[in-house]
Amino acid sequence: MPRAKKSNAATECLGRSRGAIGTKIHACVESLGNAVRLIATEGQAGDSPQALPLLADLQPGKVLADTAYDSDTTRAYCTEKGIEAVIPSHPNWVEPLAMDEETYRDRNKVERFFGRLKQYRRLATRYEKPSFPS
Repeated sequence: MPRAKKSNAATECLGRSRGAIGTKIHACVESLGNAVRLIATEGQAGDSPQALPLLADLQPGKVLADTAYDSDTTRAYCTEKGIEAVIPSHPNWVEPLAMDEETYRDRNKVERFFGRLKQYRRLATRYEKPSFPS
């Protein structure tokens, strides 16, 4: 009988972030607040590199994202695909880019999705490993 693979921190998406071991969950949510794609990463992983995997093979009209997902790569991808990027500029940018603040208010659907997700204790306390690919 073959032995089961040993798990390690990388396969379980565990990483140290600000002193604690944890996992980050990145989500792509549709306009009604339902998840389209989820990605789990280690706690110390950056948010910006996960923007393109979240958007891969999707054709949204607009992308509403947090400041952490703001990068030249993400904006170039959105421009190339004809997607309107509604992302606040990083505070350390010399010249902040204009943003439609009225449209950005709809990003609360993502925050409400994460609020619903955290109601499930098994996921919030990691009793079960994430079953979605990283």
